[in-house]
Amino acid sequence: MAYTLITANRNYSSWSLRPWLLMKGLGIAFADRIEPFASATNYAAFRSFSPTGQVPALIDGDRTVWDSLGILLYLADRHAGVWPADVEARAFAQCAVTEMHSGFSALRNDCTMNVGVRVEPHLHSPALNRDIARLRELWEQGLSRFGGPYLAGADFSALDAFYAPVAFRVRTYGLDVGPIARVWVEHMLAHPAMRQWEQEALAETWREDSHEAEIGAAGRIVEDYRAR
Repeated sequence: MAYTLITANRNYSSWSLRPWLLMKGLGIAFADRIEPFASATNYAAFRSFSPTGQVPALIDGDRTVWDSLGILLYLADRHAGVWPADVEARAFAQCAVTEMHSGFSALRNDCTMNVGVRVEPHLHSPALNRDIARLRELWEQGLSRFGGPYLAGADFSALDAFYAPVAFRVRTYGLDVGPIARVWVEHMLAHPAMRQWEQEALAETWREDSHEAEIGAAGRIVEDYRAR
């Protein structure tokens, strides 16, 4: 199989991270193609490779697979390990993945992803506090029920890939997810593929004004580790 995975900036693109990390974590080979965000709206440019004008997109021969969840499901039909083998763990993982895909809007809006900075956030909204509480509940449930160190048991799966951008957000904004969930965050941040993504993010010199403005609106940048 000759996959090409098209993603955007390492610092900003949480949706891109999910399938990239999944494929790296499971040893699924692919050509890595980056299309940086050039402006707040990249629809016209990205339409050249994605029907939605968004990243990520997976190219498999003449077939284009779009949306991070669509790519996950496509890969699950073709490769072992995307979902946990245990029936109970798989059901939990599938529910949690779809919850991440459709929910946590306050977390997305109030704590946008930027891998290379640390932010002292403004006061949390009630909606953001609810999202953080739900994350803690969900992660603690998975870790206690299936034994860790990953969210659905001993092996890395799509569930960990889909929540991986939140691990970066927890660190960027100093979010309190409790000591049990924090162990998973640290475990994920130490994953070799996550470390590779982070190093590539820190090496980026791309800056896009609207993404930078989102960080500024979220709080005060206290550290910036990105290359200049």
